[in-house]
Amino acid sequence: MAILGFFTGYIIPFILVLSLLVFVHEMGHYLIGRWCGIRVTAFSLGFGPQLVGFTDSHGTRWKISAIPLGGYVKFYGDEDAASMPDADSVAHMSEAEKATTLAGAKLWKRAATVAAGPIANFILAIAIFAVLFTVYGKVIADPVVAEVRPDSAAAAAGVIPGDRLVALDGSRVKTFDDVRRYVSVRPETPIVVTVERDGKDLDLPMVPKRSEITDQFGNKVELGLIGIVTNEQRGNFRVETFTPLQAVGEGVKETGNIITGTFRYIGNLVTGRMKADQLGGPVRVAQASGQMASLGFAAVIQLAAVLSVSIGLLNLMPVPVLDGGHLVFYAIEAVRGKPLGSGAQEIAFRIGLAMVLSLMVFATFNDISNLIG
Repeated sequence: MAILGFFTGYIIPFILVLSLLVFVHEMGHYLIGRWCGIRVTAFSLGFGPQLVGFTDSHGTRWKISAIPLGGYVKFYGDEDAASMPDADSVAHMSEAEKATTLAGAKLWKRAATVAAGPIANFILAIAIFAVLFTVYGKVIADPVVAEVRPDSAAAAAGVIPGDRLVALDGSRVKTFDDVRRYVSVRPETPIVVTVERDGKDLDLPMVPKRSEITDQFGNKVELGLIGIVTNEQRGNFRVETFTPLQAVGEGVKETGNIITGTFRYIGNLVTGRMKADQLGGPVRVAQASGQMASLGFAAVIQLAAVLSVSIGLLNLMPVPVLDGGHLVFYAIEAVRGKPLGSGAQEIAFRIGLAMVLSLMVFATFNDISNLIG
């Protein structure tokens, strides 16, 4: 029974969420590639041996494969799923055939086709957030302090209950969540908090403390805290509703917040302000999927939106074998007036594959360490 509960509670939600995100990502590549006149030979959900599949009238093999940890679109003339050109095969093609390969398409068509995958992930995230905001609205609270934690950054700076936070480093804030989002990704980073007190604005310098908190599922998360709390009376908790058009705008803002927060997190890793054990892999995603599933459908699709942005950003990393690496190659080609040689590309692809595999191993090690820790 325990095994069945683990499978239905964690594995199935994980597979469903990941499959949705991969499908949308690869469909972006597929649709723009086809629009650009590039032939697609395979569209796969998952890697490894095929479980089921069919071939459509355009010669594309649509399939579900055995390992549900990703997927790929393979274009005509590619050597593998990473879109490494098959130089020998392309060399024996007619000019008309070469024009239908990814390698033989015009530069802008190749760039558009490659960029379409991550862009599709961002669009999916915006759409999910827009639907959530339209249906459920958004719970917001005013950035008014109800309590200041002892020995906190806010207490040391002189914040008192009743203060309204109006700006952070000069940028205006409207809700308590704006404050939380800004501070959480700036541990051990000096900031200036502007509060309104008795009709006057006061600038209070402080440094958020790097803190470890435990969420409702027992997961430990490291972030920056300044030690302020609001409550229903001070914060005036309410649900803000949106028209569909307004919800799309909020979806764009929410997606942008995730992107900027991700870059801040990477910067904190580089500077040592956060530990690398926060990086998670498939095990942690499966765990999160199961935990969100226990909260209901809305929580699951909200997680899907966050992960969709993460997948889009990950694929835009300038690493060969990822979409960002291909875009770097195309940028170099645009500057040089000709592509890199096949030998240089092959070496770059091997290095990129090693980097991606190393990251996956490291993230999985973190996952297992967190589980047994």
